[in-house]
Amino acid sequence: MVSEAVALYHELLADEELARTSLALLDEGLERAKLMFGGRRLSPYLRPHFVSEEDFARVQNICETVWGAIEKVKDAAVNDESLLDELGLTEIERELVKIDPGYRAVSPTARLDSFLTKEAYSFVELNGESPAGIAYGDAAFEIFASLPVMKEFAKTYKVRRFEGRPLMLKLLLDCYEEFLGRRPDRAPQIAIVDLKGMPTQKEFELFREYFEAQGYPSIIAAPEELEFSGGRLRAGDFAIDIVYKRLLVNEYLPIMASQPALIDAYRARAICMVNSFRSKIIHKKALFAVLTDARHSALFSEEERAMITAHVPWTRKVRRGKSDYHGEEIDLLEFIAARRDRLVLKPNDDYGGHGIYIGWNTDEIAWDEAMHNALANGDYLVQERVPTAREVFPALTTEGTIAFAEQLVDLDPLLFNGKVGSAFTRLSSNELANVSSGGGMVPTFIISKR
Repeated sequence: MVSEAVALYHELLADEELARTSLALLDEGLERAKLMFGGRRLSPYLRPHFVSEEDFARVQNICETVWGAIEKVKDAAVNDESLLDELGLTEIERELVKIDPGYRAVSPTARLDSFLTKEAYSFVELNGESPAGIAYGDAAFEIFASLPVMKEFAKTYKVRRFEGRPLMLKLLLDCYEEFLGRRPDRAPQIAIVDLKGMPTQKEFELFREYFEAQGYPSIIAAPEELEFSGGRLRAGDFAIDIVYKRLLVNEYLPIMASQPALIDAYRARAICMVNSFRSKIIHKKALFAVLTDARHSALFSEEERAMITAHVPWTRKVRRGKSDYHGEEIDLLEFIAARRDRLVLKPNDDYGGHGIYIGWNTDEIAWDEAMHNALANGDYLVQERVPTAREVFPALTTEGTIAFAEQLVDLDPLLFNGKVGSAFTRLSSNELANVSSGGGMVPTFIISKR
């Protein structure tokens, strides 16, 4: 059904007037809604991503079942130093993880990056620390739904969209109520905290505008603008109850000693911070190594084990010695050297596509060098290739025209307290479907026949 829907959408764009007016409204909408990332257009495509109701119901079930397994890894890791070793947490990260955030969830908000094909559904990464794109996705939904071409398309197909910001606000309030142990007696004040000058600044503004429209005073603040005194965390005169933390732990650690207000308030339980520092446990990419290693299978239910086997790629830390590959004992380094056509090397704790070596795009000499660099680094993973999704999209050229081009299609379900509540899709012309690496995003619409 989806291929038929895509064909219809592209046929509609053959109407020059419909395409021209849709393109003009898209450009106006992107600028008005601040859908920019680092100064460039975030959605340089004239078609959203379509997923059928049946496929998305399956995606939800898989994501939520695997999430149950991920929560069990967190529960075990909090009290198991050997599991923290497997995940690759540093000493300072372990200290942060031990601080009770005041609520149970390890990552109230999370994003599972995945590929959906006709034959398979596969995860590639989890962003459990500070997932971006929720507010961007909402704004993109509104823009695309208003396009003339989408309105014509909706005469043939039922179209369902998502709204992530209401879910994000509810999540913040639910965490705050659990943190307090009671219902708050006033509207809590929210600070969106990250470094200054981040490319996601426009998304912070979208969140602040929404929170304030719903009656929750909000501010965007950097760590150096925070002060902790008298038992309250403040940014200037603004007293903070909830910190919506977009600041990554790796970015905060180098400045934590000189800008300690955030960590001091967190230790003192003067703020409810979402996501907490404890989310670092599952944000490590070695989480997939724990999930797919038979040594840890007793942590999971039979259903969870089946879902992990079917949808989480085989992953191991790069190190000398024996390991297993789907039940077969292997020498890990020999296996990596011999199977570059089906393997990826990636750092355990980085983002934006940094430091990734794609075996099938690398010659033997470069792969051997990458493998030895990964071994020397001491915190690298090897992961099995998964089936990737590709579709043709009408892309916007620098001249303002439309050119149809095949794109890598990365479906990103967004979880709120373990339940899939929204999704968006990242597109790229290369193997890294990552906005930080030059890709773009489009909204994900769920469709069915009228």
